[in-house]
Amino acid sequence: MSKVPSVALLVNSPGGSPVQSNLILKRIRQLAEEKDKKVYVFCKDVAASGGYYIAVAGDEIYAAASSIIGSIGVISAGFGFEKAIEKLGVERRVYTAGTSKSMLDPFRPENPADVARLKQVQQDVHDAFIGVVKDRRAGKLTGHDDDLFNGSFWSAPKALDLGLIDGVSDVRTKMRELHGDKVRLKVVPISSGGLLSRLRRAAIDGYRVPVDISGGSLADDLVSTVEARALWSRFGL
Repeated sequence: MSKVPSVALLVNSPGGSPVQSNLILKRIRQLAEEKDKKVYVFCKDVAASGGYYIAVAGDEIYAAASSIIGSIGVISAGFGFEKAIEKLGVERRVYTAGTSKSMLDPFRPENPADVARLKQVQQDVHDAFIGVVKDRRAGKLTGHDDDLFNGSFWSAPKALDLGLIDGVSDVRTKMRELHGDKVRLKVVPISSGGLLSRLRRAAIDGYRVPVDISGGSLADDLVSTVEARALWSRFGL
């Protein structure tokens, strides 16, 4: 498909690893420059946090009116079980080489120094995220940094006002505007990695395309599903 005039990238993600998001963004930009293609991103239900990180790889970003956009921040969540195991009469035994090796252990009382260290790491990651957004959306952002980068998220019309996206539209409508009514959209499927990968599918604009789960075990898949569900629930979905 080397002769296609442009690439439409559909993003539907509530977030994930900032490292993976950055790698995907870089690969998209490398390919766009190598193949001299313009990339249009279309946000589905959600393009938030790591999902928005990937979205800014596009030369232009569009979203449906009810899409959720933003959440430019970093989050870490967990539980503290030290009182629970105390009531059960369980003794926690941890042996480390390195004074910080057991930091943030959920079975030990919270250590202020550990929390401060975590917050510094989060700030470093957040600063990198902000830098990518400012670079990719240079000259388009209209909101104040305190509003844009505090982890908030918005519907598409407000995101448009803030300069986070370039318009409210869908992939078919926009591609027809750009390339005419006879434009043909060809879905590029993800390579399947096993039986579960072949069975699990997601609908994208009426197409059925496979979603790769990397051939992990059923237990790993279940954990991933729970984690994903928790991410989606943050946006009321």
